[in-house]
Amino acid sequence: MKRTTSLLSPAVLLAALGCAGPAHAQTDAELADQVRQLREELRQVRQELDAMKAGQAPAPAAAPAAASAPAAASWGGSAPAQPVAGAPASSPAAAPVAGTGLTLFGYGEMSYARPRNDSAATTATVGRAVLGWGYRFNDTTRMAAEFEVENAVASADDKGEAEIEQLYVERDINASTSAKAGLFLMPVGLLNESHEPTRYFGVFRNQVETAIIPTTWRELGVGLQGNTESGVRWNAGLVTGFDLNKWDPTSDEGRQSPLGSIHQEGQLALASSLATYGALNYNGIPGLNVGGTIFHGGAGQNQPDFAGSDASVTLAEAHVRWQPDRWDLSALAAQGRFHGVSALNATFAGQPTPVPDRFGGWYTQAAYRLWRQGEQALWPFARYERLNTAESYSGLPQGLAPAIQPDTRTLTVGANYYLHPQVVLKVDYMRFYNDNDLDRLNLGVGFDF
Repeated sequence: MKRTTSLLSPAVLLAALGCAGPAHAQTDAELADQVRQLREELRQVRQELDAMKAGQAPAPAAAPAAASAPAAASWGGSAPAQPVAGAPASSPAAAPVAGTGLTLFGYGEMSYARPRNDSAATTATVGRAVLGWGYRFNDTTRMAAEFEVENAVASADDKGEAEIEQLYVERDINASTSAKAGLFLMPVGLLNESHEPTRYFGVFRNQVETAIIPTTWRELGVGLQGNTESGVRWNAGLVTGFDLNKWDPTSDEGRQSPLGSIHQEGQLALASSLATYGALNYNGIPGLNVGGTIFHGGAGQNQPDFAGSDASVTLAEAHVRWQPDRWDLSALAAQGRFHGVSALNATFAGQPTPVPDRFGGWYTQAAYRLWRQGEQALWPFARYERLNTAESYSGLPQGLAPAIQPDTRTLTVGANYYLHPQVVLKVDYMRFYNDNDLDRLNLGVGFDF
């Protein structure tokens, strides 16, 4: 993002306002609102200066940061940012297009993975390339969209995907509340709404927020969000849910991610049975985020002649993140449950992957800013995860149910080296306690703009 050196940066503004926590982590709702207002004033000044230099009339101000992007990245020595209240998910540092209400943003990530015991299985890929744009129609109404390509090439013969990750319209109801309609990310966990590679530690997203909470989880529907003066952020909405018709008992997709294998992603989504969600986050203490989310909805979609037509699913999670001084400490636990799947599982008897009754997991993570010089910083980290995508089954005759596998336990140790707040180099080593053959070394490069 191009910056005007004669104007104050967001990091300086945060310091001037007396922020006690890391500048990059937007944790205090009231302070965040003040920063967004100041940022808009700075953008207007920049555009007026550019217009004066070009001999043109001043252009309209660009879309507000809260309208189409989280706050612009400002280093201040901090760790990856927490989600910003009322901001769409993956659009850090949205750059205004002079003379319009348009903003552009995006991110990219590339990775290299080398298994310890099988060098022939080493892979390298362009994991994601994302371009997003937002447009402000007036002071209260705006839209945002993202287009993503995974694994470099998308075609019928390739493993890549091309997809719309977000596409919605949002309108402010008052100074603290807004509503949106369209395809948007679920406000679940620490990662789903804030998943750019610069905003999490490690080359790959953690397993709990990948296998238990599907990534990147988005639904079609309507939502409300807001914040209070005490630092509470809230979200609620009515959206599409999952489709158990997509469950394949002969493959291992359901074991890899029960919800990820049946998500609909806004693609001709069956919507006979809708879902509701509610989320609360407390950010009243600088550097602290405590929150949780509950999602519940139909998964059978009332499909005729389908044994699981009345099935439903519930997912609940709780998380905490604390960023005192040089530390970044976080933990998350998630638990999912399918209801009414006994009749469906009876039709899957003898198959390797029936629908589980329960699935869940947790992780804890610690990172420390070991070194900083200017815009560069080094953050070593360690993360321990424990999860199980199939904790129990129902509806299967004795002897025909798969054996319950032990929890997957993984230790990841590595470091994020930031060349700039928006450019990161990553290295980590993953130790799988259940299967040493899965141990691997990972390298990564990521950026956002």
